[in-house]
Amino acid sequence: LRDFLLVYNRMTELCFRHCVCNLNYRLLTGREESCLDSCAARLVRANHRLMGAYVGLVPALLQRRAAEHGTPAGPPALPASPDPAPGPAES
Repeated sequence: LRDFLLVYNRMTELCFRHCVCNLNYRLLTGREESCLDSCAARLVRANHRLMGAYVGLVPALLQRRAAEHGTPAGPPALPASPDPAPGPAES
């Protein structure tokens, strides 16, 4: 969710700075509205292409990294349970 909100906020800021040139009116002009629609669509398509490439490359990267370290590929394993707390010293 955090990553989504960061991307959304950045996209909003970029398109606003690029398209909105007059803050004297409450509503957008037709030109500003069409510019914002085009800008947002362009960034959404770019983000989809980027995520598609990422999803396609990650499994191969994980397998290669696992092979280099000699561990099985897959999601990271949970850490082993810690050693039991030391009890009273036995004689």
